[in-house]
Amino acid sequence: MNESGTSPDRIVPLADLPALLALHGAALWLERGDAAPEHVSQATVALSARARAPLLVHGPACARRLRTDRFAAFDLLELYAFVRPASFCLPTAKGLAEALGLAVPTHHDAAAEIRLLHESARLLLGELRALNRQRRRVIGLAWAMARAGWAWAPLVLAALDFRRDDGKPAPGIGVWDDLPEWADGAPPPEPGHQPVQAEETRRRLAELTGAHAEQRAAQADFSAGLVPAFTPRAEEGAPQVVLAEAGTGVGKTLGYIAPASLWAERNQGPVWISTYTRHLQHQIDQELDRLYPNPAQKAQKVVIRKGRENYLCLLNLAEMGAQLSTRPVDAVGFGLAARWVMATRDGDMVGGDFPGWLPDLIGPGRSLSLADRRGECIYAACPHYTRCFIERSVRRAKKAEIVIANHALVMIQAALNGGAEQSEEQRLPTRYVFDEGHHLFSATDSAFAAHLTGQEMTDLRRWLLGAEGGRSSRARGLKRRLDDLLLDDAEMPQLVEDVLAAAKLLAGEGWQQRVIDGQPLGAGERFLLAVRHQVLARSASPRSGYSLECATAPLEDAVALAAVTLERGLKQLTQPMLALAARLMRRLDEEADSLDSAQRQRLDALARGLVRRADGEAGAWRHMLAALTAPMAEDEREQTFVDWFGLERSDGRELDLGMYRHFLDPTLPFAETVMKPAHGIVVTSATLTDGSGSELAWAGAEARAGTVHLPLPAYRLRVPSPFDYARQTRVIIVTDLDKDDMAQVAAAYRTLFLAARGGALGLFTAIQRLREVHRRIAPALEQAGLNLLAQHVDAMDNATLIDIFRGDRDACLLGTDAVRDGVDVPGDALRLIVFDRVPWPRPDLLHRARKQAFGGTAYEDQLTRLKLKQAFGRLIRRADDRGVFVLLDKAMPSRLLSAFPAEITVERIGLKDAIAGVRAFLGPA
Repeated sequence: MNESGTSPDRIVPLADLPALLALHGAALWLERGDAAPEHVSQATVALSARARAPLLVHGPACARRLRTDRFAAFDLLELYAFVRPASFCLPTAKGLAEALGLAVPTHHDAAAEIRLLHESARLLLGELRALNRQRRRVIGLAWAMARAGWAWAPLVLAALDFRRDDGKPAPGIGVWDDLPEWADGAPPPEPGHQPVQAEETRRRLAELTGAHAEQRAAQADFSAGLVPAFTPRAEEGAPQVVLAEAGTGVGKTLGYIAPASLWAERNQGPVWISTYTRHLQHQIDQELDRLYPNPAQKAQKVVIRKGRENYLCLLNLAEMGAQLSTRPVDAVGFGLAARWVMATRDGDMVGGDFPGWLPDLIGPGRSLSLADRRGECIYAACPHYTRCFIERSVRRAKKAEIVIANHALVMIQAALNGGAEQSEEQRLPTRYVFDEGHHLFSATDSAFAAHLTGQEMTDLRRWLLGAEGGRSSRARGLKRRLDDLLLDDAEMPQLVEDVLAAAKLLAGEGWQQRVIDGQPLGAGERFLLAVRHQVLARSASPRSGYSLECATAPLEDAVALAAVTLERGLKQLTQPMLALAARLMRRLDEEADSLDSAQRQRLDALARGLVRRADGEAGAWRHMLAALTAPMAEDEREQTFVDWFGLERSDGRELDLGMYRHFLDPTLPFAETVMKPAHGIVVTSATLTDGSGSELAWAGAEARAGTVHLPLPAYRLRVPSPFDYARQTRVIIVTDLDKDDMAQVAAAYRTLFLAARGGALGLFTAIQRLREVHRRIAPALEQAGLNLLAQHVDAMDNATLIDIFRGDRDACLLGTDAVRDGVDVPGDALRLIVFDRVPWPRPDLLHRARKQAFGGTAYEDQLTRLKLKQAFGRLIRRADDRGVFVLLDKAMPSRLLSAFPAEITVERIGLKDAIAGVRAFLGPA
């Protein structure tokens, strides 16, 4: 039986199911498919839904909107994911109906939308009846889900015409057995060094844009200006770098694809195009359809690369399937993931064709557990190795012409594979294009930082020990990953035992509560307890519920003692880890005549993983701890690192705790590991400089990109936006508002959003401010027929929220930095941006150190101008866009106004006039 009271054999007619559309604080309820919908209260809908499971779209989001616990339901997104795996749809009643080809209301009409639910279900079940391909496998998955009580199972099995009354066994669920196998080939040769010329770049661009497209001179100039990065370098360690600022609307993606594709074809080597966001990776992939219109050819020439943690692990999926009899709660998640595996292009679970809303339905933890997020891969020892999505992607990338990666992967790969003795397997690309170049500093900051925290120690402990204490987990420890390699080796078993014994000094599962209670286990947790005491003691508001931090010096005696003990323990851990890695590498030499390619790759990967964690992770921790008690000279330390202690909290709950180390200038290691080994690099963005137009603006861009650490100066290229901003936009600063009075701030958002009749993006500098505004304005916008979406409020990931916003002309979206950076909404679906206050950098210890090192107030102003420029850049994406940018902060300094285009006259007016101005400028709906 399932939660809704049905069984696999009892079918509730579709027309008899009620339907539910959640509103803010209330709901619309449709008792039957042929009934009239009625508005009901939260309390009523909670009782009704528990009595009769309703049809709805996105159960977690509905429950959150109704402020209730999740309840049993016939979630149409689950049915859609089962029937149309790896297919896109917006997770709303309208979005689902549009994907199915139904007529939908153009404006928000709750009564019309709820009637779409029964018809959507009918169409999806009809598609199942017509299903022929892999029908038996689909039946097997549906039956496994039925046995666990999936609400849709009776209707799905009936549509598939399946009954368990023939005495035959149910079909199998091993979708991994149906996947094609990859095969290794000879490694590609080193790429050539033939240059690309400006005129041929212009011709290639014209081919990409099409013969009938309007030829944009600015785009052609931009493309030709990148040519120096695709010419041979003259000296080792001195790449040809072009810093290229291309204003919004120039068309920089096709602009850099033109020379990049020419170079790749001519020199038989890959160009790596790197972005900051996964969303842009897939936008670039779509643009490459112009270059490779034949899908088969494109599959050979273009590869999207991400970190291993983004891809589904077939072994994890198989192990989840094997445990369904003891863990039926996983059955729905397993079944929907398995259906996706049957249809996915490349196994990419984050930003690929895995629906962004699916983790919300099956549970984020369950979804995360299907990927190799802890580095537990057993490589060639895995029975699914030759079908592995990750291994297939790695091999395709070696032969591709264009590899679409992200900044984090590029830096990790360079740090791991760099050095003088690169093998063919480890060879780094010689040409990079870094799109979203304004994020390089932030990406390098994250990539080269070291955090000695409870969460990081727990992750390393799990990687070494696997699941502990009889917990139900698929975590694979070091012993299991080595497994068969230990059988005929005299040295390795003892080394493994030494590693596992020493690993117990690290913080383990449940460390947070033990530290709070003052009952630490092991040297790692004792260090965390001492750090927590120092952080709380030095905080002005230790009980505030917000994250806290403090300088490491002066150091409390208890912290010093715990640091010395932990450093010694880490030494005892890293020594056998490195000895074990050396033994694995020795076997590569000793058994060279008997190891096949897969075995060699497995030994090499295991050895490199041990070294990475022993030297790169635990080794960094040892240096950090040593610096606490025997620090280097103060001036030397300040020029290299910034160290501090921190206690991370969210909504008053303690999440992590420990010591943090960041490079004062993280572009130093970036220049050494990524830029200097390369031959040519393009760094491009619409916001490389802060808009001030001064020499300091370019100097700041060069510092943030790391080119100041190279022997040759970077080429500078700026191509302005073709838009007529004076005609298309207005910028307003509201002067009669107290930005710290949330009632006034919320009233401003409400009235401005209503004046624009939706199509509004609200940006915030703090999550708490966003939530408070959402709470205050949601009912009024709902009443006006405007759909209000909010990051940190709605139970959806950011990409899904943006997709819904883009697809609903009159929706409104509230978000912080992550939403601002991910929004690309051409047309009038985005016609108003409201920013709550000047986005000054958070004055934490790291920013204070960098401000002092990089120019004081001028540095702080640059960062703030860049955030304003980036936010404004979301507004106008096409020549026919119109929009208004409003800042609710009368304290906006005039020196920051250069963040906006020079042709715009910024107006400082009261809220009443701002509302009238928005209404007048945007005109009638």
